[in-house]
Amino acid sequence: MTDNPLDTIFRDARDPEGFARAYLRHLGEVLGRLDTGAVGKFVEVILDARERGARIFFCGNGGSAATASHFANDLGIGTRSTKKPFRAIALTDNVAAMTAIANDDGYDVMFARQLAVLMQKGDVVVAISASGNSPNVLRAVEHANANGAVSVGLTGFDGGKLKGMVRHAVHVPTEKGEYGPVEDAHMALDHLVASYLIRLVRTETA
Repeated sequence: MTDNPLDTIFRDARDPEGFARAYLRHLGEVLGRLDTGAVGKFVEVILDARERGARIFFCGNGGSAATASHFANDLGIGTRSTKKPFRAIALTDNVAAMTAIANDDGYDVMFARQLAVLMQKGDVVVAISASGNSPNVLRAVEHANANGAVSVGLTGFDGGKLKGMVRHAVHVPTEKGEYGPVEDAHMALDHLVASYLIRLVRTETA
């Protein structure tokens, strides 16, 4: 089994300070691979949804579930745009709904079933997955694509199945298994996008 870069970093820098220095250097390289054109298109999709009054749904598992919640908060609340809001919703935040669906119908449809109730044609579905192969995320995108939503994927590694399924992808190319750097990059993307939108909203009210 080939070491991924994090294994190499640990092998070469066993002390915490050295590992921290090497990790941050590697993370800078990962961030430098982001396609800013894809990031810009993602922002355009969000702004278009806002103009149309469409909702923006986020979903993901594990660390990506936390990113989904953070994204929805930063767009919906952090922008402080109430007259013309970003209608952002994290499908990861209703524990009762998630556990009911997972228990009754299976974990794979946990997000798709919520979309079947909440989503309308023209809404945006943002699926977040480092591997790009989480079944419940893929099922959510299948539902979005089949029912007239705009699908966006935030991926890592080689993009997995998700990258090829979505209409728009923001891909973080890394070796497989680099969950930390990929999820770091997705959170940086959240703060990048939110920072831009916060300032854009301010210009509208100035």
